[in-house]
Amino acid sequence: MFNPSRKQARQFFIEAWNKHRQAELVTPMEGMIIDVIRQHPEYHADLEHPDAINTDYTVEQGKTNPFLHLSMHLAIAEQLSIDQPPGIKAAWQQLQATRDAHEAAHEIMESLGQVVWEAQRLGTPFNSDTYLELIRQRATRG
Repeated sequence: MFNPSRKQARQFFIEAWNKHRQAELVTPMEGMIIDVIRQHPEYHADLEHPDAINTDYTVEQGKTNPFLHLSMHLAIAEQLSIDQPPGIKAAWQQLQATRDAHEAAHEIMESLGQVVWEAQRLGTPFNSDTYLELIRQRATRG
């Protein structure tokens, strides 16, 4: 998907999950999405609800946006597959020394969210060095 709209991206997640539930053939990308969704049963109801595609998830609701969370998992998987930014794969391996793969991905996600939020707040570019340093710090906390 190249620069999909919010609705298109959400529809892709919903359709992949529906294909899985109906035991239909899926594409490799859909398979990646399904693997992540299966790790998050707390999002299954959202993905199965017809209005989810238009739902606004706000902090005030106290509910995580499942589409954002799942998208971040996919972004991290891609970063790890190509070691971009350089060094993320090594930092990931450090995290996995004390956590399972899913917990390690969530540690990276926290770092990614922090650096993206900071860049948006300050109007600066994404800082890969800070991102990697935050991941390494999390790895040493065990």
